[in-house]
Amino acid sequence: MSREEREEGEGLVRTLKLSGRLKKEHRRGWVIKVGIPDPESVADHSFRTALIAMLLGDSRGLDTGKMMRMALIHDLGEAIIGDLTPLDTAKLETKKHDETEAIEEIFSTLPKQLREKYLHLWRELRDGSSEEAKLVLDADKLEMALQASEYEKEGYPKEMLSEFKASAIKRTYDKDILNIIHHL
Repeated sequence: MSREEREEGEGLVRTLKLSGRLKKEHRRGWVIKVGIPDPESVADHSFRTALIAMLLGDSRGLDTGKMMRMALIHDLGEAIIGDLTPLDTAKLETKKHDETEAIEEIFSTLPKQLREKYLHLWRELRDGSSEEAKLVLDADKLEMALQASEYEKEGYPKEMLSEFKASAIKRTYDKDILNIIHHL
């Protein structure tokens, strides 16, 4: 194995280890606002967001592979900065900057071609600059509303969970996704 191949392998492993932190990063809003002691992880949320993106992308004839990549990296920065809630007001002011720096750090040891590809996708998603990006952003909100609905069925207070559904409705633009959320 050449030095370059070894370095690429080490860079990939570093990225995978950093992303693995998302499996232990609980979605804090469920804990803080609802009191759920063992909520979904950011990795759990990202997986279902990617599945939603796949289903929606395929049903609309969009670039589903691109959408799934966006969904898988949409919260990747939280592996470094943690899951923030609207209550983290001081951190929210710099979230966009901090999250971008975290994404750049996570991808920094990947081969240049991959790094540039994923950073481009990250920026496109962050800016909502394509139909695919907009739909992934809405899929993220749908996933949150689905999770709130599931927690309600598990017996957690509807009045505490309704805030999550209301937030999803307020921040979702796709009419089909809004319709799904309204019927949860």
